[in-house]
Amino acid sequence: MNGSDEIHQFGFIMDTIQKSQGAIKNIERELVCPSCKELYTHPLILPCQHNICHKCLKELLYLSLEDSTDVSSEASTPGSPRIRLTSPSVERIDRLVRSASQRNSLGRRSIGSKRNSLTPKITTIACPGCLHDVDLGERGINGLFRNVTLETIVERYRQAARAATAIMCDYCKPPAQESTKSCMDCNASFCNECFKINHPWGTIKAQHEYVGPTNQFRPKVLMCPEHEMEKVNMYCEICRRPVCHLCKLGGAHANHRVTTMSTAYKTLKEKLTKGISYLISKESQVKDQISELETLIKQTESNGETAKEDATYNFEKLYNILEERKSFVMRSIENSKTLRLEKLKNQMEEYQGLLENNGLVGYAQEVLKETDHSCFVQIAKQLHIRIQRASESLTSFRPAAQPGFDEYFLDVAKEEDLLSEMAFSKALAVPEINTEQSKIYNKARICWNEPSDSLSADSYVLEYRRLDKNEDLLWNEIETTNTSKILTDLDLNSQYCFRVKGYRGSTSTPLSKEVILHTPPAPVFNFLFDDKCGYNKEHLMLHAQRDTVESMAGISLLLGAERVQVGCYTCLDYIIGDTGITKGRHFWAFSIESHSYLVKVGVASDIKLQEWLYNPRDISSPRYDQDSGHDSGSEDTSYDSSQPFTLATIGMNKFFIPKSSHVAGATADRVLPLPTRIGICLDYDEGKVGFYDANNMKCLYERDVDCIGTMYPAFALLGGGAIHLEEVITANHLDYSNEI
Repeated sequence: MNGSDEIHQFGFIMDTIQKSQGAIKNIERELVCPSCKELYTHPLILPCQHNICHKCLKELLYLSLEDSTDVSSEASTPGSPRIRLTSPSVERIDRLVRSASQRNSLGRRSIGSKRNSLTPKITTIACPGCLHDVDLGERGINGLFRNVTLETIVERYRQAARAATAIMCDYCKPPAQESTKSCMDCNASFCNECFKINHPWGTIKAQHEYVGPTNQFRPKVLMCPEHEMEKVNMYCEICRRPVCHLCKLGGAHANHRVTTMSTAYKTLKEKLTKGISYLISKESQVKDQISELETLIKQTESNGETAKEDATYNFEKLYNILEERKSFVMRSIENSKTLRLEKLKNQMEEYQGLLENNGLVGYAQEVLKETDHSCFVQIAKQLHIRIQRASESLTSFRPAAQPGFDEYFLDVAKEEDLLSEMAFSKALAVPEINTEQSKIYNKARICWNEPSDSLSADSYVLEYRRLDKNEDLLWNEIETTNTSKILTDLDLNSQYCFRVKGYRGSTSTPLSKEVILHTPPAPVFNFLFDDKCGYNKEHLMLHAQRDTVESMAGISLLLGAERVQVGCYTCLDYIIGDTGITKGRHFWAFSIESHSYLVKVGVASDIKLQEWLYNPRDISSPRYDQDSGHDSGSEDTSYDSSQPFTLATIGMNKFFIPKSSHVAGATADRVLPLPTRIGICLDYDEGKVGFYDANNMKCLYERDVDCIGTMYPAFALLGGGAIHLEEVITANHLDYSNEI
C-alpha cells in the first residue's frame, strides 16, 4: 500500500470520526506529542515507531549535545569550576547536522577523517514515549520519515475543534459563516458582510458597541412598559407580572399585593424546577404514551383504509343492485312496448281489410255476384256475421292498446331521500357497568347500561378475573344478549375485576371501564323479620313481605314518659330475624333510610333474650337501655353478661363506633359516614361479629360476642326510621333470573 492510499484510507477514517464528537475526544491523547504535551507539529517517526514533533526532537538533540559538552569540559579541567559555554541556536545545530549528513552521503569525507568540531557527536536520545534510548543513525534527523498521515489527522482535528468552538454568524443564510465581531447592543454575532449590512454608516446602529466574537453579552435590563425610564423591581401577585415602584405607588397596581423580585424568582424557579423534575420523572411514561400514540396512528391508518374499502364495497353493491333493477325495468318496458305494437298493428290490418277492394269488402262483393241461391245462402250467413262485427267495431272504435306508459313511471323520490341522507351508522357506545345495580353475594349480578341515544349492541361479552396475587391474569369470558349476567363460580372474601364490551355483527365496542367488586367474607344468611318474638305493633310497622320495618313515633311513646318530669328515658323497639345461627360464619346485608334518627343493628342470643323478655323492666330507669349513658362501674362490668344484644349504633346518617371497640384500619375517628348498604358477619365458632360497608366489603367495626344457644339477627329503632333487608337476604333460594 503506497502513501497516497494510506492517506486516502485515513482520510476516510477521519471523515467518520468527525461525525462523532465523542470519538474525536477519545483519540485526542493519540494526537498529543509526549514531549511538549501539545498537538503534533510536523511529526517524525522514531526508530522505536513512536512519534515526536520536529521541533521537540531538535531540542532534545541540543540538550544531549549540551550535556556531552559539559561532561567533556569537566573531564579536561578537573577541579576547575564548571563554565557553561554559550549554546548555539537550534537552527544552527540542525544546519550542522544536515551538512554533516550531506558530506557523509557524498563521500567528501573519508571514514577516518577528522569530523567538524561543530557537528554533534551524540545521535542517541531518550524517546519520550517509551523512555528507551533510540539511535537516530548517522543521518540524524534527516534519516527520519515524516508521518504525513498523523499530520493530516492532527490538522483535521484542529479544524474540528475550531468548528466546535467557533461562534457562527447569527444572520448568515445557511451555511453560516464564522463571525468576526459581536454587537453588544444587538446581542448578536456577525460576519463582516452581515455586520456591514445591519450596521450601515449614517444610522444609529453604526454607533453600537462591538467587540470580538463572544457569547457573553451583557445582561438585559427589563424596563417598565408604563414607565419607560424605570426598572422593574417588584412582582405583582395579582396580575402576575413584573412592575416598578411607580406602578405600586400610584399606578394600576397600587392596591395589588406585590412581592420582591428575588422572592418571585425563587418561587417561580422552585415551581419550574418541580415541573421539570416531574416531566423528567415521567419520561418513561411519556415514552410509553408516545409508543401508544404511534400504535394508534398505525391503527388509525389501517382502520381508515379498511373503512374506505368497506364503503367502496357497499357502494359497489348499491351499483350492482341499481344495474339489476335498471335491466329489469328496461326489459319490462321493452316487452310491453313490443306487445302493444303487435296488437295495434293487427288492429290496423283488420281495419285495412274493411276498405274497398281490400279484404272483407272485396270478398263480400264477390259473394254478391253468386247466382246460385243455395251456395249464396251457405256463404252469406257467415259473411254477414263478420260484416256485422266489423260494423259494430266501426261504431265503437277502441284501440287494442294504449300508447301511454304511465304505469311504468318509476317513483324514486323516496330512494333519492334515502340516498341523499345516507350516512354512517351510529357507532356502538361503550357500555358502562352500573355499580348501584350490580351486587355480589353468593352469586354476582353484574348490570350495565348503554347511552339511550346510541346504537344498541346485539350481544355482550362480560369479562372478569380474580385480583389475588396467586391468580393468573387470564380473563374469564361469558357471552349474553341481555344487559345483566349472573355469575356463580366466585370465591368468598375475594376481589374481582369486571369489564364488558358489546357486539353488533362484526363490530365491537372498546372495553368498558374496569369495576372492582368484593365478595362477602362469608356465605349469605337468609331470613325475614320475625313478627312474633318481641315485635311491638304499636311502635313498629312491618311490611307484608316482612323485608322492611318502620318505626312510628306516636302518642303511645309520649304516654310512656308521662310521669317523668326531668328527663324522658324511652325504650328501643326491638325486632329480630325469624331464622337463627348455631354454627359457622354467616353474612347478611341491609340498608337504612337516611332520615332514621336512631337505629341499632347486631345479633342477639335466644337464651339471654328469653330471660330479658320475661323479666320485669322499668322503662323509666336509665339502666333499661344498654347505651343509656349511665357510667356506673356496675353497669360496665355486667353489660356483656346481662344484655342479650350486641349492637352497633347508627343515626342521623352516621355510623358510630364505641370507644372500647377495635376499629379495623388506622382511622381514629369514631363517627363515620353511613354507607348505603351495611353488612354484618357473624363467626359463631370464633365468637366474633363484624360490621361492614357492604358496597366494598370493608370492615368498619369488629368485636367479640358471647355466642350462647342460637344467635339471631337483631335490630332496634327509636324516633322514626326504616330498615330494608337486601333482596338476596330475603330470598329462600338465591336464584336470580337471567332475564333481569
